[in-house]
Amino acid sequence: MKKQVFKVLAKTNKLILPSFTKKRLDISKASVLQLAIIGWRAYVTKNSLD
Repeated sequence: MKKQVFKVLAKTNKLILPSFTKKRLDISKASVLQLAIIGWRAYVTKNSLD
């Protein structure tokens, strides 16, 4: 069940949150909010793949 929740979250993230790789964002110049979004997306992706 946990994996299914994270799969739904991953699809929601893909639709709602911005993709910083497509915008070619430099991580060293990212704001705190951008870093939080990157971290959240990484956490959700990691848990949806396990």
